[in-house]
Amino acid sequence: MKLLVINPNISTDVTRLIEAEARRSIRPGTELTLATAPFGVAYIETRAEALIGGYAAMQIAAARYAAHDAVVVAAFGDPGLVALREILPIPVVGMTESALVSACQQGSRFSVIAISQRIQAWYRETIAAYGFTDRLASIRALDEPLAHIGRVQEDQGERLVALAERAVTEDGADVLILAGAPLAGLARTVAHRLPVAALDGVTCALHQAQAMVDLAPAVARGGSFAAPPAKDCRGLPEALSRLVGRQPLATQGA
Repeated sequence: MKLLVINPNISTDVTRLIEAEARRSIRPGTELTLATAPFGVAYIETRAEALIGGYAAMQIAAARYAAHDAVVVAAFGDPGLVALREILPIPVVGMTESALVSACQQGSRFSVIAISQRIQAWYRETIAAYGFTDRLASIRALDEPLAHIGRVQEDQGERLVALAERAVTEDGADVLILAGAPLAGLARTVAHRLPVAALDGVTCALHQAQAMVDLAPAVARGGSFAAPPAKDCRGLPEALSRLVGRQPLATQGA
């Protein structure tokens, strides 16, 4: 089994964190390919940045999916996830959806622990889009600038644990989601200090991806996730154009 794990932001330090946790979450025989966005932002906090990250993820996936059995979008908020499911013939999973589903299997209400205040609006909208608003106890987030996105765990680890504890005692969370690729691996490190289960989005996504490959779902030929209709394209990378336009490049309009 081969999994393509995409970091939709430009931080290679974050990609290394993702890879370390992903390798702890795979079975013997599963192979990983890690990819970092070639353009975009250091970490995603806003709707605009999420759209940029989604486009970067689509470019990477279009160029490299053929050698893999599934794709993992490794950013909380799942930028580009639904679009990738629409154009790719293999399973695509995201950190957020995987963590939310896993949280709801372990408790009635979950809280999300995030790395910035600004990120909360996008997270809430993503959670609502997946239909889990009624299960959300709270989103608690750091309230100071991040000096280095690759060192959030070292620099802010104690504050993140304190936020998690307050989510349980004050907000009634049954499960905690330590959100965002910069926190990859933190749940495993601090689980013994927290009063309820703590989930890592990378871990959840890797397990879900392997399960989806095992299930061998059929490629949709109908419904809203069937292949997009053929049409002319302009200005897209060749690999993405072939997926979106669904026609040979030689027949596309200028």
